[in-house]
Amino acid sequence: MSDVHSFIGIPVWVLEQAKRLGTSEADLLKCYPSLRAEDLSNAWAYVRSHQAEIEQQILENEEE
Repeated sequence: MSDVHSFIGIPVWVLEQAKRLGTSEADLLKCYPSLRAEDLSNAWAYVRSHQAEIEQQILENEEE
């Protein structure tokens, strides 16, 4: 598995998958109180610039 990029210890692919499943940013911030809105903005920017990597990590974790 490739290196997993994370914010405050939460893998970016986890945040992206939650977003795809309909979790709002407000709910993500409630679920992960150590996250800030700025962290989510940085995570979404990371997803945009590393789409293939994030897709692969999501697929690998769905198979488990």
